[in-house]
Amino acid sequence: MVVVLVYRATVSCQGSKKFIVLPIYLVVALGCYGLFMVGFGLMFFPTCPQEAVLLQQDILEAKEFLSKKGVDVGSE
Repeated sequence: MVVVLVYRATVSCQGSKKFIVLPIYLVVALGCYGLFMVGFGLMFFPTCPQEAVLLQQDILEAKEFLSKKGVDVGSE
């Protein structure tokens, strides 16, 4: 798609440099949109305290299981 835009921009501009940078602007705009969506998702990321407790319990169970098998899981 970008190649088509570059080709059309260079063919239709007839020497004008304005349309040659159009694909660059589109890529930059797409990157800005992507960064905005990631930031928005991080700002409104749901916190689940119940799930955090269950995850900590699973981690403790896994550490106990691995220590019984002889694997060093650290001091924590």
